[in-house]
Amino acid sequence: MNTTPAEGVELFKGVAAKKGEVCSCVNFIVAPPFTHLSEIVKAARGTGIAVSAQNCAAEAKGAYTGEVSAKMIASLGVEYVILGHSERRANNGDTDELVNTKVHALLEKGITPIVCVGESLSERDRDLTMERISYQVKAALYGLTAEQVKKVVIAYEPIWAIGTGRTATDEQAQEVCFNIRENLRAQYGALVSRKVCILYGGSMNAKNCAGLLAQPDIDGGLIGGASLKVDDFPAIIREGCREE
Repeated sequence: MNTTPAEGVELFKGVAAKKGEVCSCVNFIVAPPFTHLSEIVKAARGTGIAVSAQNCAAEAKGAYTGEVSAKMIASLGVEYVILGHSERRANNGDTDELVNTKVHALLEKGITPIVCVGESLSERDRDLTMERISYQVKAALYGLTAEQVKKVVIAYEPIWAIGTGRTATDEQAQEVCFNIRENLRAQYGALVSRKVCILYGGSMNAKNCAGLLAQPDIDGGLIGGASLKVDDFPAIIREGCREE
C-alpha cells in the first residue's frame, strides 16, 4: 500500500525506462494497488511488462462491498493476481480454503494466480516448515487439473523474513523451493513440476538476490520494498536472467 495513482505511474515509468538493462528472457511483472491498475495497464502497453493485482474476491459478483472480482480485474487487461500473501492471511483472514477458491476464480477468467506460501518463525523453530508449506501448496491447488496447475505461480515467502530485514539463506530458500517442486512432482508428475514457476519472496533486494536467484529451484523473486526503488528493481531482475 504505497504511492498515489499518479506517483505509481511515475514509478512505473522510471522502472520501464530501465527495462532495456534487463534481457528478454525475464518475465517482468508489476503489482500496484487496485486504484492504480487502469493507468498502469495503459502505461505498460508496448513495454513488455505485465501487470498484476494484489488480491481478488472469491465471488464472481454480488453484495460484497469493497471487493473486486476476477472478472473486473480481467476487464482491465491485468494478467496476474497475487493470492494468499502473508499480510492478507494475517490481517484479512485469507485461509487456505479461500485462497483455493480464488485460484479457481482467476483461472476461469484466464488470469495467472501467484500463490504465496510461507511459515512463521515458530513453525520454523519447531521444524514444521516442510509440513506447513506442503499443506499450503496442496490446499491452494485442490481440485485443479494438471494443465491448470502448470498455469499457477507459487511464491515462497517465509513470514519471518518479510519486512524484517531478515532473509532466508540461499540454502534455506532452495530447500523449501525444492520441497515445493517435489510435492508437485509427486502429485502431478515431473513435467508439471518443471513447468511451474517458483519464486522466493522475503526481503529480497539488490544485495542478496544473486545467491538466491542462482538456486536451481528458485525461478524468480516476489519483490516487496525493493520494488519501490527504481535503481534496485532492474538490478534484481537482471540477476534472474539465466540465458546463456
